[in-house]
Amino acid sequence: MQILIATKNKGKVSEFQSMFNQYGIEVISLLDMENIPDVEETGDTFEENAILKAETICNKLNIPVISDDSGLEIDALDGRPGVYSARYAGSHKNDEDNMNKVLNELEGIPNQKRTARFICALAFARPGKDTFVVKGLCEGEILHDRRGTEGFGYDPIFFLPKLNRSMAELTKEEKNKISHRANALIKLQDFFNEEDMLWQKP
Repeated sequence: MQILIATKNKGKVSEFQSMFNQYGIEVISLLDMENIPDVEETGDTFEENAILKAETICNKLNIPVISDDSGLEIDALDGRPGVYSARYAGSHKNDEDNMNKVLNELEGIPNQKRTARFICALAFARPGKDTFVVKGLCEGEILHDRRGTEGFGYDPIFFLPKLNRSMAELTKEEKNKISHRANALIKLQDFFNEEDMLWQKP
């Protein structure tokens, strides 16, 4: 079976491939497709954006599509960057610039007030079926500077107190056990099992 992950982000594609390999599912992404226009993320929530992308591409290609919209919510910033996480420092979507903006805005904020969470909404769209949506969280804190070289996005400044490491200090395998995306995918797998259609073609 083949599932399209509606993203051009190589980091996200790699995470999904690691998760789906155990099922023998071929994962393709928008990097493998031609003439698929970007779906404008006009939703006010992660769930709305995930549904919009999944259904738009599913309707166009007539194949199962999983769309992920994810980002970082920081309590001291009233939930920002939120749905604007990827383009927080501008439309050029630069990870370093985004982290710099967050660190600058949190300058002088003590550790106990730097609580944050990664949020991932996954929408699974299939031809002729209702779209199913799940959400996963990963709680943590924002560091004062970068730590680690793995991962992508805000991983180097996202600290996991229980592990005493940043997200960017985890191996891919470790991250896939605790990440917001992993937690969302577990819920999606539970849905597949309950529906007795795990990885079946529509």
